[in-house]
Amino acid sequence: MNIALNRFSLALAASFLSATALAGSAHAQDEGLVVYNAQHESLGREWIDAFTKETGIKVTMRQGSDMQFANQIIQEGDASPADVFLTENSPAMTLVDGAGLFAPIEKETLDQVPDQYRPADGMWTGIAARTTVFAYDKTKLTEDKLPKSLLDLADPAWKGRWGAAPAGADFQAIVAALLQLKGEDATKAWLKGLKDNATPYKGNSVAMKAVNAGEVEGAVIYHYYWFGDQAKTGENSKNVGLHYFKNQDPGAFVSVSGGGVLKSTQHMKEAQAFLKFVTSKAGQAVLKDGTSYEYAIGKDAPSNDKLTPLTDLNAPKVEASTLDSKKVVELMTAAGLI
Repeated sequence: MNIALNRFSLALAASFLSATALAGSAHAQDEGLVVYNAQHESLGREWIDAFTKETGIKVTMRQGSDMQFANQIIQEGDASPADVFLTENSPAMTLVDGAGLFAPIEKETLDQVPDQYRPADGMWTGIAARTTVFAYDKTKLTEDKLPKSLLDLADPAWKGRWGAAPAGADFQAIVAALLQLKGEDATKAWLKGLKDNATPYKGNSVAMKAVNAGEVEGAVIYHYYWFGDQAKTGENSKNVGLHYFKNQDPGAFVSVSGGGVLKSTQHMKEAQAFLKFVTSKAGQAVLKDGTSYEYAIGKDAPSNDKLTPLTDLNAPKVEASTLDSKKVVELMTAAGLI
């Protein structure tokens, strides 16, 4: 009797698990293409809506942050429900690529993006870009008083005068570029200066607001926060000017946003089509005509007219695919910044 009951229980459990798996499969099919979007939600939505309008392909967007999704994808492995991963900065792409979880990007897609905005291995591609700037209080600083280099901000003369958002992926990408360009010793020294001199804020927009309110004289942020606020009311940036470091300084770093297709996807054709669209003239036009104020990086794709052209930034040459996020976290943790 007990044996019969046990057999019945096992059969019932197996039936339940099978039904659950089928339901999960049906749910996944209902979702269509699943995009893990670590880009700004509004930009991800603009891309998805434009893609669906053009192709009729249904897309489900799940919103998160660069490293949150990168680590999640690695934990999920081949069982990840994601088909496509989009980021704000490249270190998260490098992390997933290093785990061998991306499928090669189709050549037609890669050909739409200049070499400097995608890794040589072709496992992911750039989709947009942003540049580092020093947002400063125009009522307190004149051009001759601005730092000539990002490295100058570690000087004791800047103690208590500037801010940053060190805990975010945006800022950590900047540190990763500094590490690649200047080496570990210089990066450690600069991080010590950051710890000693800067006021930490929770996000670039908060740091910019602090500059506008006179809390600090300047902040290291990405450019589009200022342009986005100016396009609305300008209330959080009316006293703020942007200083571009240029001169191939680490402070002129251009961070590449990435897109990749998970090799575990059950929708390879659609996932590849999505990235092909994002990097196409139509997809890059979303950057030019939309509200993100990020740079278009597709070949012959113009950016928003209000932005300083990428070619005028005189940015340092950084290999986006080798930015070392793990080492940056190690160094910033040791410096007491995260």
